[in-house]
Amino acid sequence: MTATRGTRALLGVLFLATATVGAWVLWLGWDTRYTVDEQTGASSGPYEPWQVVGCVLTLVLLAALAGTRLSPWLVAPVMTVAFTAAWSWRAASTDDSGLWVVGGILVLLGMGAGSIAVSFPARRFARRRAGRPG
Repeated sequence: MTATRGTRALLGVLFLATATVGAWVLWLGWDTRYTVDEQTGASSGPYEPWQVVGCVLTLVLLAALAGTRLSPWLVAPVMTVAFTAAWSWRAASTDDSGLWVVGGILVLLGMGAGSIAVSFPARRFARRRAGRPG
């Protein structure tokens, strides 16, 4: 039994959305603690720089791999919506000020730009390697 092109794309999109949310859970979803500097009273967090770097590198790898298998026109919106939804869900549930909306917009823009910047060149690279026009 062979899967049709549409079925493969649907399964790829579902896997990509799950993997994108999984990257958020793996790197950022578990950390909700803010750090307060005793001397200045300034707070930072909840994420440490190494968590953000790990998450970004994981998302870059996902976008590159997905870009070689799926249309970047699918990769970019799927990754953007999945990650923004996961991030916003947590942020909205822990923020009383309403500023999570600003962060959500920035996450949406960053994910959109990043997934486009990675998936389109990955697609071109894969097509060139396969000897097909870009």
